[in-house]
Amino acid sequence: MKIISLLGANKTMKTILITNDDGYDASGILALKDALSEVAKVAVVAPAFHKSATAHSLTITKPLKLIEIANDFYKLEDGTPADCVYVALNTIFKDIKPDLIVSGINIGANMGEDITYSGTAGAAMEGVLHDIPSLAISQVFRGKRDTNYDLAKKSIKDIVSRILNGNYPLGKRELLNINIPPISIDEFKGYKVVHAGCRGYDSNIEYNTDPRGQKYYWIGLPNLSWYHRYEEDTESDFQAIEDGYVALTPVTLDMTSYKSINRVKEWLNEIR
Repeated sequence: MKIISLLGANKTMKTILITNDDGYDASGILALKDALSEVAKVAVVAPAFHKSATAHSLTITKPLKLIEIANDFYKLEDGTPADCVYVALNTIFKDIKPDLIVSGINIGANMGEDITYSGTAGAAMEGVLHDIPSLAISQVFRGKRDTNYDLAKKSIKDIVSRILNGNYPLGKRELLNINIPPISIDEFKGYKVVHAGCRGYDSNIEYNTDPRGQKYYWIGLPNLSWYHRYEEDTESDFQAIEDGYVALTPVTLDMTSYKSINRVKEWLNEIR
């Protein structure tokens, strides 16, 4: 399986691999494909089914089937977003890596600690492990979820165009997590580079009994609540969205808490 149709005769054109965690037929990924097809050649490899909150997981206990839907458009049967990137880079992009990987447009926010749950971000994490610049983009909603991705399409097109022109600000194993406020283009105030905020979490689990009398549990969708990391914290992704800005958060895969290394060393010495 090669990318002959993707590149065609123009082998100098930039290429983008697109994926998501909402499934290959989700409105967000179709909007993303539409937007980025204006600036590059795109290939879609996305999960066949909804795979939200699968984080950076890979499927290693069963085979995966890559099914062609249309030219340069594939679904991966029961694959995670990270699987999609991994399989794509070893099949259709085996000989020529894409210039960029974009995951999204996720239907819902991926801010604060939710980044660690996010399959959307997980796909971008897999991309940077292969030394490919990678972005995750999510559309924040308030109340009803509609399919108006106008601001998201404009934002990602602007950002990707800048990257493809050789302007990429991040280093190895760093990705850019982007969240779009639930507003119109006319209300859009601009872009802000911010840190990941503090997500509030509440228990939201329901249980019931199936027809055979077995009890089951269903984890629900928690409210999108948050709090300031410190007093007068105005530079978080949550605050930027609240203020009408597109929030850009650089994320590193190095999860070491460097500020705690000496403290742990001292603690270890005390218990020896």
